[in-house]
This record gives sequence, C-alpha cells and structure tokens, in this order.
Amino acid sequence: MNIEEFRDYCLSKRGVEETFPFDEKTLVFKVMGKMFALTGLEYNPAQANLKCDPERSIELREEYDGLIRPGYHMSKVHWNTVELERNIPHKLLLDLIDHSYDLVVKSLTKKLQAELASL
Repeated sequence: MNIEEFRDYCLSKRGVEETFPFDEKTLVFKVMGKMFALTGLEYNPAQANLKCDPERSIELREEYDGLIRPGYHMSKVHWNTVELERNIPHKLLLDLIDHSYDLVVKSLTKKLQAELASL
C-alpha cells in the first residue's frame, strides 16, 4: 500500500478529516476530532502509526517482526508503527486501519457517536 492508497482509505471512512497539527510533514487523520492514524510524508518506505488493542499489538509485533513495531513517538502500549510498502498483506493493512478507527469511535462520547452515525 502506498501513501496515496493509505490516505484515500483513511479519508473514505465516515467523519474523518486530515490535518497537520504538528508540522507540514506529519499527516494526521482524525475521526470526530480524535486521532486514529498518522504518517510522515517524507518516510521512505512509507509507514504509519495506528492505534491497536494492546494484546493484539504484541501478537502483531511478534508475527511481523520489524514491519510492525511499537509506535514511534507514541504510547508503545496502544500504538504501532506499521510499514506500508513492505511485506504486510494488503488486507491486513486495511484491517489495521479499520481496527484503529473502530477503537477511537468506541471511545467517543455517546453524543459524538450519534453525530457520527448521522453523517
């Protein structure tokens, strides 16, 4: 998955916006104002930070050693850095983006969840 495919997939999700809150090189995707994915535009190969269930993170890091690792500059428990253009199956990358998005949506207030559902 290249960076354009990653961006398009993130933006295809309901209630998502892209921002540059840190600098002009770090693209952040938020759902209802809460971050679920970010990527550096200058990384080669492309990589992204995605939120993940802590137990699943451990399993993924073991299975994809070096390709999925603790989140760079993020909570190492709740975030993974994922290589986008390497040997990770495309379907798994989509699943990891979905998982990150879903975790953030579940953490939203009921009011924000209802607002998201109405979009």
